[in-house]
Amino acid sequence: MAMPEFKHLVIVKFKEGVVVEEIVKGMEKLALDIDHVKSFEWGQDIEGHEMLTQGFTHAFSMTFGKKEDFTAFQSHPNHVEYSATFSAAIEKIVVLDFPTVLAKPPA
Repeated sequence: MAMPEFKHLVIVKFKEGVVVEEIVKGMEKLALDIDHVKSFEWGQDIEGHEMLTQGFTHAFSMTFGKKEDFTAFQSHPNHVEYSATFSAAIEKIVVLDFPTVLAKPPA
């Protein structure tokens, strides 16, 4: 049986005045520059009710082939450097790191 992929899921509310496009560009560059990242996707909430979103507006998801790739990503100098920029831009954050369970394969 194949090892599950590993996900790094980040959900944030940015501080007032933050230029979100710049933050997203930085994350895209990070994902492209670090080979350990298998895929990167992000999105902005457009449907959620305030009661359910709790003020969070954006979600970022990185996929890694295995947990060891995620561990290597965390300590990569580019990630360490970018984390300071990202942290300074956020008001609230939730981070979940987990092995995936594929319940329905892509068609």
